[in-house]
Amino acid sequence: MIYLLAVIGALTVAVLVWRAFAPQHSEYTPGRKVIAPDDDPEFLRKLDERRKRDE
Repeated sequence: MIYLLAVIGALTVAVLVWRAFAPQHSEYTPGRKVIAPDDDPEFLRKLDERRKRDE
């Protein structure tokens, strides 16, 4: 019984260490720059067109 608990404990520690040091996966794409809406010319153009249409 002691050996079974030791094996389960060792596997648990191994999984935790593996997850702690595994490469992180993220949705970040290095080639694409995120632009805030107030800095995005396309967004500002559409906003201006809507404003003119609503007047």
